[in-house]
Amino acid sequence: MTTRDHGSGRSGSGTGSRARRRLPRLKIALAAAVSFAVAGTAAQVMAAQPDETGTQPAVPSLAWSDCQDGFECANADVPLDYRDPQGRTITLAVIRKKAPDQAKKKGTLFLQPGGPGNSGVDFVRGNYADLPASLRDSFDVFGYDVRGVGRSSQVQCWDDPTYTQAITAAKGVPGPDAYEPAVRQAAEFDQACQDNAGDLLPYVGTEYVARDIDLLRQALGENQLTYYGRSFGSYIGTVYAAMFPDRVRALALDGAYDPEHYANQPYAYDRPQYLALDGAMSRFLDWCEADQATCGFGDGDPRAAFEQLKADLDANPVPTANGGQANGYTLVYRILFNINEGKVIWPSLGEALRKAQQRDTTSFLLRPPSAASYDFLNPNVVVECTDKAYPRDPALLKRQVTTNAKLAPLLGPALAYGPPLYDHQHATACAQWKGEQVSRYDGSFRAKGSAPILVVGNTGDPDTPYQDAVALSRELDNGRLLTFKAEGHTAFGRSACATDAVTSYLVDLKVPAHGTTCADETQPPSSTPKVAPPGTTLDELRNGVNERFDRLGVLR
Repeated sequence: MTTRDHGSGRSGSGTGSRARRRLPRLKIALAAAVSFAVAGTAAQVMAAQPDETGTQPAVPSLAWSDCQDGFECANADVPLDYRDPQGRTITLAVIRKKAPDQAKKKGTLFLQPGGPGNSGVDFVRGNYADLPASLRDSFDVFGYDVRGVGRSSQVQCWDDPTYTQAITAAKGVPGPDAYEPAVRQAAEFDQACQDNAGDLLPYVGTEYVARDIDLLRQALGENQLTYYGRSFGSYIGTVYAAMFPDRVRALALDGAYDPEHYANQPYAYDRPQYLALDGAMSRFLDWCEADQATCGFGDGDPRAAFEQLKADLDANPVPTANGGQANGYTLVYRILFNINEGKVIWPSLGEALRKAQQRDTTSFLLRPPSAASYDFLNPNVVVECTDKAYPRDPALLKRQVTTNAKLAPLLGPALAYGPPLYDHQHATACAQWKGEQVSRYDGSFRAKGSAPILVVGNTGDPDTPYQDAVALSRELDNGRLLTFKAEGHTAFGRSACATDAVTSYLVDLKVPAHGTTCADETQPPSSTPKVAPPGTTLDELRNGVNERFDRLGVLR
């Protein structure tokens, strides 16, 4: 069977109808001719290698066509299962914008967004204009929707009404009996995945994504890979380097993962995420208390006010314009994503919290997740359950989840006991996952013999903790760490120092000196003046509404 999305890679704007985005998923389900075995208590993990005859998959042929604003789009057919390279295929939507002077370009730059679940097509289209001129001049800029995401046969477990119902019922302050219902709800999500996307689930793991990238590299005529990956895109780049170290020209991994913990010790990966997120929120509340004139939330005790606000919204949700409602969980959900902006958003966050107290629905913290967010959240859970090896011990699951909730009291309980959504909420689903994991990569992550690989980490990152970047730089045979002393998630585009270092590395292969640290984060204003930096009040429109569009930072 061939899974195809004819024309999807040629979408002009990246905002096509949800019906069109779902077409590949339906075709997979209707055309599936093979049933897949499901393990009873442990997922079947198999090495993803070419078949026993040594047959290699065909390099896809890319038929480029104009897709507006100087971009070109195409479709790439790659093997659905790399154990059967001549068998069924899956179609990937790809996009590029060529360097203005083709005679002077150095090659192709792959841009990989975070997630899992964000569209690489949208990432390139939406961020190209903000890239440094030297990157646009030196490279054709390329991106694609990875398998199971966006226009590339997106997976769907829960449909929009089911997700909406689960999120509406979730609480910002869960009660003492919240654990067991959370586990049952996660099991329901897992079953929906098997029912609605079971024939695709085994093949969306990161080892197969890395193999796809190598085929795309060849299709573009590149001898080696030049790559920038942020957040989850850093893990994809790590796996690529581990599998194909001699094919690395330059890999910049921004907001890096500890790959060994992520893949093989996921509980050890989860807890630092809880602590990092709560730590970032705690530092914001400390600033808010110290500068009440600028923050304007909390009447002198913003920490107590925040706890009260979650409980009040749970007890009396706010009706929203679209007929939904916002409660304490809505508040936590919005903070989860928006706090990634760092200190520059702190004045806006204080204002939004104050508006939420006033039940003012213009606060971006009172906007329930949109339909577009579910397109992101479904594959976000599925990919991580395919990638990670959670122990199957129910008692261990309970200890880990309940402990995480206790250690991160500001935001942790809502996430620990909420429905399967983003990274922090995957344990309850993934520990019960019964799908095959044939596309999972479990190491080694050394990338022995590769060219130098640049790893970037933020000391106050609320999403990918700084110690993960340190761990990856040490795990890699030839890694180099660049530190950004800042709040917020990832450094490229948010720090002139880091952006220049990453750009110089990608263009000219200049690796920063050992111990290089950037410390140029935009600071929130003091009470004098009381005006936030230009553009700050618009940041909620970047991450607060459309979680499906991954946006690079914009220097101010």
